[in-house]
Amino acid sequence: MKKSYKLDGLCCANCAAKIEREISALKGVIDANVNFMTTKLVFETALDADVDEIVTKAQKIVLKHEPGVVFK
Repeated sequence: MKKSYKLDGLCCANCAAKIEREISALKGVIDANVNFMTTKLVFETALDADVDEIVTKAQKIVLKHEPGVVFK
């Protein structure tokens, strides 16, 4: 399953790379991409993954690196 989110306020390309790397490492995530130019996060999960848990963890990762970002 693919999920896509807008990261309003993402202002650091280095932080975007760190966010992408950490979300990619989450259990159940097959692939993750953070596009700094479009401020978009897209990740794909395994069919049996707990998507709600992954989204919660992804939000925490984003806010750890970019505290002012609004996760939409």
